[in-house]
Amino acid sequence: MKTTQLRAWTVEEYHRMIEAGILTTEDQVELLEGQIVQMSPQKSPHAATTHKASDVLQKILAETALIRTQFPITLLPDSEPEPDIVVVRPDPRYYLERHPDAGDILLLIEVSDSTLDYDRRCKAGVYARVGIADYWILVQGVTDKAT
Repeated sequence: MKTTQLRAWTVEEYHRMIEAGILTTEDQVELLEGQIVQMSPQKSPHAATTHKASDVLQKILAETALIRTQFPITLLPDSEPEPDIVVVRPDPRYYLERHPDAGDILLLIEVSDSTLDYDRRCKAGVYARVGIADYWILVQGVTDKAT
C-alpha cells in the first residue's frame, strides 16, 4: 500500500504563490515548517489585546525599536509566520527590501486563546530553533477599562 506524503513548501515557493495570486490576503495563511497553515479568525478580545500591547510597547520603545503588528518574519527556508507582535531592531527603510529575520527580532509575542497549544508546541519550537530568546504568549484579553 502506498502512503501519502505531505509536500513541504519553501519561502521562495510561498512568495511565488502570492505573486501569482494563488494566495491572497483573503486566505489568511502563514508558512510554518513547510506547511501553509490557516490562521484563526480574530475575535474582539484577541484584536484588543494585540492592539493594546503594541500601543504600550510603542510608547516604551519608540526611540529604540520598531513594533510590527501581524506582519511576516522570515525564519527558515520553510517558515514565514505572521506573529501578532514583533519588536525588531530599527531599520531606516522599515524592512522595505525584506522581512525581518531571527537576527532582527528582540521580542516576539503571540496573543492566544483557541491556539494556545499550537503556539506553545509548534510555534515555540520554530522560534527556539532559530534562536529567538524572548517569546511571550499573551493568553488573556483586555480586562481593564480604557481611560
